[in-house]
Order: sequence, then structure tokens, then C-alpha cells
Amino acid sequence: MDESRLLWGLLFSSVGVGFCIYARQRRSVVPLLCGVALLIYPYFVSSVIATIAIGIALALIPYFFRE
Repeated sequence: MDESRLLWGLLFSSVGVGFCIYARQRRSVVPLLCGVALLIYPYFVSSVIATIAIGIALALIPYFFRE
């Protein structure tokens, strides 16, 4: 396992935990789904560039799709 991929996965998973906590307090579905996706997707992506691109895209979704 590449160290950079591991650290990027840790960063985006931390953002995912933040989204899950925020969604639980606000009872919002979009941040919850993005948070869970941010927690899970690093296990299935093997490229560093893809990890960064997917993580940024998932982190930006709640800002564009508000309830």
C-alpha cells in the first residue's frame, strides 16, 4: 500500500466523519450519504489521483445540493 494513498484516504475519511456528525445533528440526508461514501471509497480505489479526485468531488457535493 502506498503511503500517500493511505494519508489521502485518512484525510478524506476524517472529512467523512465530520459530514456524518453534521448530518446527524441537522438530520440531513445529503451530507450523511457523502460522509458514508467518503468513509468507504478509499478501500476500493487504488490510484492516488483517483482517490484525490473522488474525495474532492464527494466533499463538494453537500455544498451544491442542499435540502
